[in-house]
Amino acid sequence: MLEKLKDRYNQVILFFAVFIIILFIRIFTLTIVEGEKYQEMADNIRIKKIPITAPRGEIRDRYGRLLAGNKPSFTVQIMKNELIDEQTNEIAIKLLNILEKNGEKSIDNFPIVLENGKYIFTYDNEIEDWLEEQGIYETKDAQEVFNILRERLEIDPKADVFEAQAEMQQYHGIFPPISVKTMKFLQEMQKENFLQKYNLDTTLTAEESFIALKKRFNIPDTYNYGDARKILILRHELREQGYRQYQPVKIALNVSNNTVAAIEEMNMELPGVNVEMEPIRHYPYDFLASHVIGYLSKISDNEKEKFINELNYKPSDLIGKDGIEKVYEQNLKGKDGAKYVEVDVYGRLINVLREENPVKGENVYLTIDAELQKIAEDALEYALKQIQVGGTFESQWGNYKYSKVYKNATSGAVVALDAKTGEVLALANYPSFNPNLFSTGISSVDWKALQDQNPRDPISPLPLYNIATRAAIQPGSTFKMITGLAAIEQGLSPTHKMYDNGFIQLGSRSFGCWLWNRSKAKHGWVDLYRALEVSCNYYFYNVATGWDHYKNQPLPGGMNVNKLLDYTRMFGLGEATGIEISEAAYGAPNPQKKTASIKAMLRRHINANAKEYFTPEVIADRALLEKQIETIVNWAEENPGRGELINRVSQLGVKKEKVETLADTAKFSYFNQAKWTKGDTFNLSIGQGEHAYTPLQMANYIAAISNGGYKNKVSVVKKVGNDFSFEEDFQNEENRIPLKDYNNLNHIKRGMADAAQGEEGTSRSVFAKFPLEVTAKTGTAQRAGKIQPKDEGEYLRKYLRWIAPGLKIEQVEAKAKEIMRENRDQYKDLGLAMRQAIKELTNNRVTDAKMDEFKDNYDNFAWFVSFAPYDDPQIVVVSMIFQGGSGGYAAPIAREIMAEYFGLNNTGEKINLKNTLTQ
Repeated sequence: MLEKLKDRYNQVILFFAVFIIILFIRIFTLTIVEGEKYQEMADNIRIKKIPITAPRGEIRDRYGRLLAGNKPSFTVQIMKNELIDEQTNEIAIKLLNILEKNGEKSIDNFPIVLENGKYIFTYDNEIEDWLEEQGIYETKDAQEVFNILRERLEIDPKADVFEAQAEMQQYHGIFPPISVKTMKFLQEMQKENFLQKYNLDTTLTAEESFIALKKRFNIPDTYNYGDARKILILRHELREQGYRQYQPVKIALNVSNNTVAAIEEMNMELPGVNVEMEPIRHYPYDFLASHVIGYLSKISDNEKEKFINELNYKPSDLIGKDGIEKVYEQNLKGKDGAKYVEVDVYGRLINVLREENPVKGENVYLTIDAELQKIAEDALEYALKQIQVGGTFESQWGNYKYSKVYKNATSGAVVALDAKTGEVLALANYPSFNPNLFSTGISSVDWKALQDQNPRDPISPLPLYNIATRAAIQPGSTFKMITGLAAIEQGLSPTHKMYDNGFIQLGSRSFGCWLWNRSKAKHGWVDLYRALEVSCNYYFYNVATGWDHYKNQPLPGGMNVNKLLDYTRMFGLGEATGIEISEAAYGAPNPQKKTASIKAMLRRHINANAKEYFTPEVIADRALLEKQIETIVNWAEENPGRGELINRVSQLGVKKEKVETLADTAKFSYFNQAKWTKGDTFNLSIGQGEHAYTPLQMANYIAAISNGGYKNKVSVVKKVGNDFSFEEDFQNEENRIPLKDYNNLNHIKRGMADAAQGEEGTSRSVFAKFPLEVTAKTGTAQRAGKIQPKDEGEYLRKYLRWIAPGLKIEQVEAKAKEIMRENRDQYKDLGLAMRQAIKELTNNRVTDAKMDEFKDNYDNFAWFVSFAPYDDPQIVVVSMIFQGGSGGYAAPIAREIMAEYFGLNNTGEKINLKNTLTQ
């Protein structure tokens, strides 16, 4: 056998035999053993899955008019599993060059840019921009910034960080990009997360990170910055896709036909790149009802777990961030479909194999009437602009002259409810925003324009803020119906007359009727009806305290503050209304809350003036300082005598020359005000003091008066689903308020009717030519304090020569910087440090009041509450204007809405009904 193998011929035969056996085994393995696997691989190469995005459900008004829909658009996508890694860099440059050439906006989430020759993280830019918007220039530490906002917004220092954050967001409309758990800026955390994803050291600079990523993705140094960044933009989007290689990565949205043609022409050079028709969100009426509808935005880092991992959203999907878009996200979001097609080796379509149709999201039908909404928005904006210049609200129902200019009347809201059901018919705010800006990703310029232009002023215009549901303020005289109703429910006759003697003296303080305060005149004898008609404060002071102050005798019924507050709560004031979108509710006043509020005010005062009061030793020890301040604050309930208080304060490290000053300030400005007094009840009775209610809460309270005492659950959603029927009756939860006698509501309604159309009615001139009998009440709410400038430092520089003649700004700024260095924990804001510097440089001759002398006072807020018609109420309208001056100034807005609702307007622009469902 061995001899035969030595033969060359036999060796050749053996070699071929072995080769054939090996080949046979390999073929057998490929075709039989692993045939199914490789067949599947082959199929995958020539069969392509094209996802089909499901249209988002529509948002329509109560009559089917389209408010939020979808329009077809071309989306540029890349299928990650079809890319060859070695070609990705080249594809990125070619594709983004096409987009750039055609003026398209590509999705760019890569967070490193080159500005003025320096590499920077966009995260750092975002922090700096936000700090600039807030007027904070002294620090970039998240904890210090959060504390500055707490002090600026006068949030109780005892509130924990979560409570403080909630108050900033809900009450002030400020959303600091700070994680209160870690006390880091969200952008800081995002930067760390970005670097960790690429296994980079989190201490790397932007330039070091950029260079490291170029090396990671084999980008030659011969590429310039622009091309290198284009590659990294696309690489980053692909990486963000994670393990979902079967899902397309969106590169650009809503591109033009020219771009589509250019990409198709280069199809051979752009493997894996597709252009698909997709729906994008579209709001046909732009600003209309934007605060109700809300807007879309990309999924944030802290939302990825829920939406991407749990609900299987694509990373590039947009989700609802506010309003109906947010609350009904799961209903509006449809189920994506897919198309399976066969393509050749060049990616060209050969055949459509099968298609899984997408399932459109459910529609949401609102209770809002789009035409009425437009009238409400137009009337609100028109009124504000006329008030700002002392103009005239012109209308076919009578012109209303705004006799006094209120230049700061720049914000407001109006709500219209169905009086019987609680359905929202219109809900308008000014300023507003266009949700179309968000449909393909909002630009940084547009986003900045929507932010608070003066963060130091809590009520400066904020376009994204829903004033109607979230701004809780004092209601002024529009609260007087509660006071009157509570009194007659206790047994006081509505015809019982009392003499308005102008004012009531309580110790050193005078509580006057508005007529007395304005012109030293009196209303004379008034009963409930006339008291509401002329809005007589004196009458309501009497009935709230159960005492006739002119006759110096008790009134029938035993009325008191607790009963007044019971009725406040019964009518839902300070409570959530039940509306589906976000709203604020801070509760009704509580005498026990007053002490806590006064203590918080005193704590803020001492903190702000700590360096003036305490010795340097105490100032240097922050923990000791806080302990001493808290000791003083906690004496509020006890309110010790002046001598005892001086003795106690002297033992707390207070400067000897400041002991009496601090003791007297604490006692006479704070402790003496801490306990509930008769004066507090007076203030509550006329809608001042501790009240804080939203326009929506006020509208629901007025609806309850109009409809016989039914407190409805307010709703802005009529139906969710695609089988809407206009014949359906709206079913709402109703809860009748447990009054002793429901006929008492008729007395209140009669007084309100007199206020609207009586001879002395406060809004008589507005409805003199109106063909319906309207029931209404005006209200003027006072807001104490000064309007803070955006930059305190700039304000002091501008007015220093009048505030402190002879003092140079260079001296003040140098001293301020010294104060900030020595007391970093206390003085983080340059403006605050400059104020302290002025005090020290003038030996405290210049006071806070002197420094604030050139700041504007807040003007009064204007309220108007109404319903119509008197004998069969159908609609409630409440309008409110920040710094609108007088309640009557808000009345023409309500009149225009009522005229539209009852079909009285015979002219005016109508909304195109082409998008209305067939009825």
